[in-house]
Amino acid sequence: LLSFRIPLCRTLIVGLLLQPLLAQLSTVTQPNIVLLLADDLGIGDVGCYGNDTIRTPNIDRLAKEGVKLTQHITAAPLCTPSRAAFLTGRYPLRSGMDAVNNYRVIFWNGGSGGLPPNETTFAKILQQQGYSTGLIGKWHLGVNCESRNDHCHHPLNHGFDYFYGMPFTLISDCQPTETPEMDRGFRRKLWLSTQMIGLITLTAALGRLTGLISVPWKMMICLAVFSLLYFVSWFSSYGFVQYWNCIMMRNHEVTEQPMVTNRTTSLILRESISFIERNKHKPFLLFLSFLHSHTPLLTTKKFLGTSRHGLYGDNVEEMDWMVGQVLDAIDKEGLQNTTLVYFASDHGGWLERQEGERQLGGWNGIYRGGKAMGGWEGGIRVPGIFRWPGMLPAGTVINEPTSLMDIFPTVVHLAGGAVPQDRVIDGRDLMPLLQGTVEHSEHEFLFHYCGVHLHAVRWHQKDSGAIWKAHYVTPVFQPFGAGACYDTGFCPCFGEGVTHHDPPLLFDLSQDPSEAKPLSADTEPLFDTVIGKIGRAVEEHRRTLTPVPEQLSVYNVVWKPWLQPCCGTFPFCWCDKEDYN
Repeated sequence: LLSFRIPLCRTLIVGLLLQPLLAQLSTVTQPNIVLLLADDLGIGDVGCYGNDTIRTPNIDRLAKEGVKLTQHITAAPLCTPSRAAFLTGRYPLRSGMDAVNNYRVIFWNGGSGGLPPNETTFAKILQQQGYSTGLIGKWHLGVNCESRNDHCHHPLNHGFDYFYGMPFTLISDCQPTETPEMDRGFRRKLWLSTQMIGLITLTAALGRLTGLISVPWKMMICLAVFSLLYFVSWFSSYGFVQYWNCIMMRNHEVTEQPMVTNRTTSLILRESISFIERNKHKPFLLFLSFLHSHTPLLTTKKFLGTSRHGLYGDNVEEMDWMVGQVLDAIDKEGLQNTTLVYFASDHGGWLERQEGERQLGGWNGIYRGGKAMGGWEGGIRVPGIFRWPGMLPAGTVINEPTSLMDIFPTVVHLAGGAVPQDRVIDGRDLMPLLQGTVEHSEHEFLFHYCGVHLHAVRWHQKDSGAIWKAHYVTPVFQPFGAGACYDTGFCPCFGEGVTHHDPPLLFDLSQDPSEAKPLSADTEPLFDTVIGKIGRAVEEHRRTLTPVPEQLSVYNVVWKPWLQPCCGTFPFCWCDKEDYN
């Protein structure tokens, strides 16, 4: 009996000693995943990408301790389509999340368009794999479809267990002291037409009263009613943007309507750290979707006036501090070696965003163009940094083409899940490239869309190292000779504001990353070969596209009162349920 007990005791002791190690190995098998996505941040705004005036020590620390990608490309140059592609690993037009018109993003919380329920996000797959999944911050992919509470596009319907943040996006209308930003030009036209109709009505009434004009009273009444209905039809939406779009939600509940902007940053940071602390004992996915550095550049007093680049620089430096706070929370819980951290921006900086002498948009470094420009590098080349101590080599720089769509298959495989086989997935698993087990990216071609319009194509010729880029369409910059569309505030995707190129403009980004010197058949012997190769790739790519409902159609984009999230009885929607200390 004694001889039996001794081996049994030894087995138990060894088992107890190995338990922490086995638990750690189990955790590494399913690492925690923290995704940090900035809003409108230019690649030239970050220290480790060449900026020596805006201080970003925490983002730089990620690059020093991990892997920095120098050709990290978004699938679209605007928020809504880029984020749809990021979550699904698919070009946004595959899910109907790119526009055929000029309404290229979700415009209202009370619209009916959004990320379709039949799309599979990486959060949904990780949720099925046992992860706790949380989204803190910006969503901008829709809320409801048919009724105020169906939440068909809501984060909780796309794989997130917990959501706290803005279902919309931060805009200057959220800050009463700022000049309204949303649909500014269209709003001016509505005001002008309302004044014209009102003036006609008033003139007719005065003429009738003075006897100068013979107008029947019935016609006068009809004209007055029409004037009132016309005004109400548009002012009921555009007159209350702060209440309809600038709201905060916790899961399905509206907690602030309108949002209290001076505490938003603190609450988002608090929620992010709390999520890490609550879920430290099981694998978790935290998607921290910053409101920084989108206008109106909400910045706390602690950071105001501290940078050398005005309010925009202050805002970027505050975001970097928030990154540091999240990293400290991970370290404090002893999770640094079992957590993959990723940092990027949803697209390039907004060059045209100015108020008088103030530059409120980002800087895209040496790269041409910016936000809303589907082809030029400045609109789509963004920071891309991964850190996972012990699993990814520190201080590594990778110059291969990669995409934000690659996050989908990368995190799905890390979680032990399977990429859907019933649809085209455009992203590629980055782990072999990040760990150095392969030399080249799996992407041979990347297609650069502006709305549903193909503007440019990138070809990575792996055997030569050349990265060719052909531009079929480019925006017409205004004023002439400028580097952006300053006259209109955004560059268009089609119409008179673009130039079509036949043959396409061709650049070798490996030699000319600024796209300053287009090649021709006279200057490049391979010109015809390259253009032909890219043209055949476009034809093959288009054969993989199938028609889907347009989520950004005019009908889906317009405001619908019956879909508007409301914390009271519509239209009396105002509340502050947040316990803020």
